[in-house]
Amino acid sequence: MKDFIKSVAATVVGIVAFLAIAGIFAVMSIIGMVASTEATRNVSDNSVLVLNLSGNVEEQGGDNIIGKLTDNTINTLGLNEILSAIKKAKDEPNIKGIYIEAGAFEAGYATLQEIRSALLDFKKSKKWIVTYADTYTQGAYYVASVADKVWLNPKGMIDWHGLGSQTMFLRDLYAKFGIKYQVVKVGKFKSFTETYTEDRMSDANRQQVSAFVNGTWKNIITAVAKSRSISADSLNAYADRMIVFEPAENLKRYKLVDELVYADNVKQKIKKMLNVGDDPITQLTISDMSCVKSKDKADNIVAVYYAYGPIVQNGIASMFSQGNQIVAQDVCTDLEELANDDDIKAVVIRLNSGGGDAYASEQLWHQVSMLKKKKPVVISMGDYAASGAYYMSCPASWIVAQPNTLTGSIGIFAAFPDASGLVTQKLGVKFDEVKTNRNSTFGNIMARPFNSEELHYLQGFVNRGYELFRQRVADGRHLSIEKTEAIAQGRVWLGNDAIAIRLVDQLGGLPDAVAKAAQLAKLKSYSTEDYPAPLSLQDQLFGAFNRNSYLDEQLRITLGSLYEPFVQMRNINRREALQAQIPYIINME
Repeated sequence: MKDFIKSVAATVVGIVAFLAIAGIFAVMSIIGMVASTEATRNVSDNSVLVLNLSGNVEEQGGDNIIGKLTDNTINTLGLNEILSAIKKAKDEPNIKGIYIEAGAFEAGYATLQEIRSALLDFKKSKKWIVTYADTYTQGAYYVASVADKVWLNPKGMIDWHGLGSQTMFLRDLYAKFGIKYQVVKVGKFKSFTETYTEDRMSDANRQQVSAFVNGTWKNIITAVAKSRSISADSLNAYADRMIVFEPAENLKRYKLVDELVYADNVKQKIKKMLNVGDDPITQLTISDMSCVKSKDKADNIVAVYYAYGPIVQNGIASMFSQGNQIVAQDVCTDLEELANDDDIKAVVIRLNSGGGDAYASEQLWHQVSMLKKKKPVVISMGDYAASGAYYMSCPASWIVAQPNTLTGSIGIFAAFPDASGLVTQKLGVKFDEVKTNRNSTFGNIMARPFNSEELHYLQGFVNRGYELFRQRVADGRHLSIEKTEAIAQGRVWLGNDAIAIRLVDQLGGLPDAVAKAAQLAKLKSYSTEDYPAPLSLQDQLFGAFNRNSYLDEQLRITLGSLYEPFVQMRNINRREALQAQIPYIINME
């Protein structure tokens, strides 16, 4: 028995010692990885930047140490990292060109336009760009069409089919659970609430969706037509007849690609372009480029602050919180710190949001206004900067949007779930009450819907919110109330159209916004710094064990397009009543 106990004890001690040693090696590996990522990298001659356009794009990437130690099933690229890599490649003489390896690439069309513009700027250096794919998605081809040479697998495809938007209506889904919505809103184009109350688009919503879908597609085919020397009419004809199912030889004949090659021949073709014979090619990834020293170094700093996701007053730190959020309390604190930092001479707020809580948007408006009193503030709009996101944008010194950006949507609504059908009819719960005043039991959605008097009060509340929003826009954009009302009413505008009605000041991307901020601050030389800073190693280590975020990501993969309505039901009572949002689901593919 004693021998058995000794044996068990020895085993336990061995396991503990092994885990301790393994932990030490893991920490040492992480520290080594951090050190290696922070080291400055020298670029050898005849190097090539490889852009692997596969996965999802978020506004801001960073040093994901945990992601490098684990096998992530979802590849997420930071737009800031992509743009930085392309700019450094343009300025680095030892980098001779860019090789784009296109895959399943998911991003909004304003984000794709941002990357495409960066590549066009790269070509001003007289360096080459080539691209290869087994299959080009429509978005990937839109970006890759800037290349000097577009290569395709001999059995490959190009998915070129045009754009369409299918709005999802959830009224009948909620009805199955005994839930219906009571809506109060201002703005005939404020179509978010149609998701809850209708089963088809209103005429006003169909008008605005048609405008921005057709406008975006026109921007796409105009750009591709210019790069590939193909007429816009031909590109539309190709989309109409679904050339994705045609043989690759036809795609070459249509001048959509230059050559049909297999993947194993691509490296030899690039070696021939570099004239390096049998010498190896130095391939630099986006991650590698983060270690390449930037040419732009100066004491004067233009801060680029990334704000993306739904606008909320407080972060919902729970499962299914929909990923990135613009948490008003946190962002206001950050902007105040930027205002008080004397080394920062101007601030660019990179914004990608469809809006959110109206009260939170008002707080953000106030903080942007305070920041502007101390230094120039320029807004750079991504795929969306609408409703509450436009609310926080309007007091800025200057607003830059992509032609494909969706913006505007100056309107307010409140949608209240009436769950009395579920509770009283399906579940058989009964209510009785005693009250001191006529409206003492106002707001119990489990017992009964709002009556006409209560809806009247709510409509007045929403009207005041809309009038304040409209006034903020009128003051910020130097418009009369009458002119603001004419472009408001909740209407979503494409960037191309927004500039004509003075909702934005300039069409362009993030580099244009940074240049404008420097100009307004009267800076001859400057460097940029990204904010908020990437998560620390400690935060990443703790975050790696966040089970909720893992489950949320897996659910997003499993449910696909049904993920968003699921989250809406999950968070049915977690948002503020007054909302400034564009339609929750704008599906444009």
